[in-house]
Amino acid sequence: MSRVDNEILFNQLMWRYACKKFDTTKTIREADWNLLLESIRLSPSSYGLQPWKFIHVQDPETRKLLKAQSWGQSPVTDCSHFLVFTVLEKTDATYIDKHIAQMAKIRGMDVAQLEGYRNVMLGDLVKGPRSNTINHWAERQAYIAMGFLMNTAALMEIDTLPMEGLVPPEYDKILGLTGSGWKTVAAVACGYRADDDKYQNLKKVRFDLKDILETR
Repeated sequence: MSRVDNEILFNQLMWRYACKKFDTTKTIREADWNLLLESIRLSPSSYGLQPWKFIHVQDPETRKLLKAQSWGQSPVTDCSHFLVFTVLEKTDATYIDKHIAQMAKIRGMDVAQLEGYRNVMLGDLVKGPRSNTINHWAERQAYIAMGFLMNTAALMEIDTLPMEGLVPPEYDKILGLTGSGWKTVAAVACGYRADDDKYQNLKKVRFDLKDILETR
């Protein structure tokens, strides 16, 4: 495997910004989109449990409805691909067993060999104190996947806009999630920047490394 050069990585991190205006004439190639989807599928999560589901919204009318619940932000309708991040409202034994079964299948193990690991997850996420705030735990996992998506997109010179400026309960209604056990967390618009998006030329505003890093 060839290593990506440090300079290339840094340049792409600098190139990335929160795209506020997308070019409506440009569409992400299918092969590139499939790779972006793989980036979220391969994202890490606590216990490897993946308490998420991603909804790729392409229907124009649905996007218009979502735009109205996104502070009227144009990227919802103008971007090439729009992805909504949702998470489990409650992690239960059934979902944990699904994960255990998948692990056993992929690694060629007997489910019984994973009983100890299953019990650890049950004790922490279902029966333990964390179960009271498990939705917040799930949300944190989803943001890891979001970061993977945006970094991968930057390396591919595909623009993204992470969006929390939306009304999750209304998204849930529009997407048919209400009562399903899944709920909206955020969304990411993906595509290509418009030439006249003024934000692409602004310098990044970040604290110096010395202000955010301690070595002990």
